[in-house]
Amino acid sequence: MKPTHKLLFILCPMLVLGFIYYSSGKLHLPVWGQKSHEDAEEPTVAQAKSAEVKGIPDNSVEEPTVAQAKSAEVQGIPGRENDAEEPTVAQAKGAEVKRIPELEMDNSVGPIVGSVYDKQGFLLHLDTKLPQELEYKYGNLSEGTCKPGYAAAKMATIYPKFLKSAPMFLDRNFKRLAKVNNYLPPFGFKTQERIIDSILTTTKNYGLGEELDSLGCKRCIVVGNGGILSNRSLGSRIDEYDVVVRLNEALVKGYGKDVGTKTTMRITYPEGAIQKPENYEKDSLFVLSAFKPLDFKWLRQMVFKEKMRGTDGFWKSVAQSVPREPKEIRILNPYFIQEAAFQFIGLPFNNGLMGKGNIPTLGTVAITMALHNCDEVAVAGFGYDMNKPHAPLHYYESVKMSAIKESWTHNISKEKEFLRKLVKANVITDLTNGI
Repeated sequence: MKPTHKLLFILCPMLVLGFIYYSSGKLHLPVWGQKSHEDAEEPTVAQAKSAEVKGIPDNSVEEPTVAQAKSAEVQGIPGRENDAEEPTVAQAKGAEVKRIPELEMDNSVGPIVGSVYDKQGFLLHLDTKLPQELEYKYGNLSEGTCKPGYAAAKMATIYPKFLKSAPMFLDRNFKRLAKVNNYLPPFGFKTQERIIDSILTTTKNYGLGEELDSLGCKRCIVVGNGGILSNRSLGSRIDEYDVVVRLNEALVKGYGKDVGTKTTMRITYPEGAIQKPENYEKDSLFVLSAFKPLDFKWLRQMVFKEKMRGTDGFWKSVAQSVPREPKEIRILNPYFIQEAAFQFIGLPFNNGLMGKGNIPTLGTVAITMALHNCDEVAVAGFGYDMNKPHAPLHYYESVKMSAIKESWTHNISKEKEFLRKLVKANVITDLTNGI
């Protein structure tokens, strides 16, 4: 064979092999031991999860996760929230995620909580001086003029999570109140919807009354039952307020000089209600603050003027009748118990059930209600001075301060801490300086 033929015989196979190799690279032909182009670009599930765990963004960076979407709510930063229309956590997250009660969430207000806010979300350094925007709004009003929205505005400056919208009483749309419809009494009305509906269908009235509801600015005072009211002669000053809130069985007759004679509403529960019909004031609203399911059954009997059928479940005797027409009876929104307990005071959540030391006193519940529904809020008759064991506990009876025992349901010290914040920041005015 000629040398040239030998050379061609060697070169031809080499050219053929080279062409095949070149073609396989350009045409992406699969080669054993090599992944295709598509396989190389598509990460495995484990790789995708790894990037997520490490915080490496993927192509969905513009779509927030569930955790991101709920971030503002978890941190307690208010948005466009409406108590009547706000979905619950379970509704927002859907059935795919196990429901986490919103009240168990961290109540912090963001990364600056450690240096600016306390555990509950209140400013650490409280100041009675008005912020610049409020000074501009209220500074030029003449003394004694009602300041529209003042209490809520001041509250929001020391507690940024505060939202004013929370109806005072339950009305026929009460089932839409997302913050309370998933909780049992006292923090909600779950399981009691039918009986509440029957009561509201009969009472037919859900406000303070036409005259008070039409006021552009309401000044309210919550009158406590403390002996500190004795011999203070505050009666005429108390009666000057548009709305006078009284609690439980505290008498008015015979004590007008110190506590006033005007009563807009009396907030109570079965065991705390006045038992003698003659001790009720005229033209006042009877407002139930329910702490257990049995309280709603009791109220229904009062509304329909039915004879009491059994008293098992009450911790002491209860009123057999309430001398009020159905149109004068209301049900307090249980949200105020919930908010006072878990957000303002920081009592144990206890899975949303009544437990040891997680029930606020009725006075603090009433103040919470007033913050949401009144433009200016004052209190009188609050505060116990344990350094005076022989001082009267209540202004209307002879029981002494020493009779106070450690309460199973209340945490008086933590509650007083909350109320002192309100007084120090001038959110509320304490006429008797007992807080």
